[in-house]
Amino acid sequence: MRSAMAEAVVGDDVYGEDPTTIELERRVAALLGYEAGLFVPSGSLGNQLGLRLLVRPGQELVCDSLAHVARAELGAAAVFSGITFRTWRATRGLLDVEDVRALISPDAGPYLVSTAAVEVENTHNFGGGTVQPAKQVAEVQELARSCGLGLHLDGARLWNAQVATGTPLAELAAGFDTVSVCLSKGLGAPIGSVLVATAERIAEARVWRKRYGAGMRQVGILAAAGLYAIERHIDRLAEDHVRARRLAEALGADPSAVETNIVVLDVSDAAAVAGAAAQHGVLTSALGPRFLRLVTHLDVDDDGIDRAIEVLKPLVTAR
Repeated sequence: MRSAMAEAVVGDDVYGEDPTTIELERRVAALLGYEAGLFVPSGSLGNQLGLRLLVRPGQELVCDSLAHVARAELGAAAVFSGITFRTWRATRGLLDVEDVRALISPDAGPYLVSTAAVEVENTHNFGGGTVQPAKQVAEVQELARSCGLGLHLDGARLWNAQVATGTPLAELAAGFDTVSVCLSKGLGAPIGSVLVATAERIAEARVWRKRYGAGMRQVGILAAAGLYAIERHIDRLAEDHVRARRLAEALGADPSAVETNIVVLDVSDAAAVAGAAAQHGVLTSALGPRFLRLVTHLDVDDDGIDRAIEVLKPLVTAR
């Protein structure tokens, strides 16, 4: 991957002249079944641009209460786009169309905030890497369309959903107005995401990317890593899924609840467990008082899983 980055042919992407970036955007858009793509530095920016295209200032986005856009993007939608949120509770982040139906308020008039779009996350990060059921996604899309609402997919880990289910990426991404996918995380690129949509929407997103300070010049050196990742690192995600289930079983979690590469542990003091594990070289994320997240990826091999089990098992048992 580093060799590909060093050898990348580059140009000025602010002017749309970087051939490697253009190729990455074209390839990802084609994989997902969309007209055009836009390379951005982060999944958060991909999401924020997607939301900006669908929700005007003063309107609201609805999503589940654990969604990354609501919980982990530091209020960016409110700060930069004037978007308000309302959320529903979702067990393990899984969609239920009735939750959405009960919450939305399209065309709410002059006294209430009007819903403009629905956001879906697949796989669901804080839900534990869960894959959204196709039936529920279709029902939410049908509801949104019938109400004239936009649809954004946070597909940061959509690659994992494809590998876990065997469903083509284009099918998983179909029916949304905007989709963001991440090239780092499981795919192993050092940076970057791609937003896909219609050519018209991507042209608008390119303007907003520059306004947000993310216009990039010879960024083909980073796009080359993304190309390398989508060519070589998608199928191997299955290895991460197997290792995650082994990790879950060894640590007393239900392996049948581990669909992809994320293991969630309920411990009495997540911060204490994470701190103790870090002292032994095992890095985890304490995302709540009792919520400990473990993520498998291409830099963690079988020996790494053995080491994680060795370190974490006494910690999670004791706490």
